[in-house]
Amino acid sequence: MNIAIVGYGQMGKLLDELAPDLDLQVVAKVDPQLKTDLASPKLSKAEVCIEFTNPESAFSNIKKLATSRKNIVVGTTGWIEKITEVKKMVEKFEIGLVYGANFSVGMNLFFQIVKSSAKLMAQTDYDPFGWEMHHKKKQDSPSGTAKVLSQIMLENFPEKKIAQYEKLDRKIKNDEFHFASLRAGNIPGTHTIGYDSEADTIELKHTARNRKSFALGALMAAKWIASRKGLYKFSDIFPQILSSIQI
Repeated sequence: MNIAIVGYGQMGKLLDELAPDLDLQVVAKVDPQLKTDLASPKLSKAEVCIEFTNPESAFSNIKKLATSRKNIVVGTTGWIEKITEVKKMVEKFEIGLVYGANFSVGMNLFFQIVKSSAKLMAQTDYDPFGWEMHHKKKQDSPSGTAKVLSQIMLENFPEKKIAQYEKLDRKIKNDEFHFASLRAGNIPGTHTIGYDSEADTIELKHTARNRKSFALGALMAAKWIASRKGLYKFSDIFPQILSSIQI
């Protein structure tokens, strides 16, 4: 299957390196540093385009690729407020698009573990919390992954209604779920969900050693969306992807 890589930074280079392992051929690489753009004739050979750029470029890229009737995997975050417009484009041009805050295979397994734990712990007196650490170059805080984890907790822990990401200069309310963020040095992405009681503390933690798991998830998504139409969130279809594709 032929794919195009839109954005040839660290993630783009890793996608290029790992694509052959999943029987994927990169036929186009789009990036200003390569002096290529979405008008490249090589793009016509691609069955799916994988977009990893930046929040400022993502929506424009999605629009251009949709107009060209290309199925798309979008790994860039920070454009989600445009999701209604993207859905309309997906329907209008009859394409398939997968997007997500985190394409890591391990993290999406972690999402499932957190969901199951929240349902169980909601029946107890344990109080939940979350925190994350990232390197100092990360541009957003909290991360998109932190927001997904918080949403999972809110959906499965009935007592909690609101996610608080900021420093609190007051007593936290019973219906608030606190998720803190730290940025420093070269810390790899680390996300922790915890449950605390008077007797003990239980913690679930995911630490990313490198970007390989993210790249593999995006490539798996590209294979999955190639023959489909519609708008899909990666975390929602991850179980299908995992069971249908061997890596």
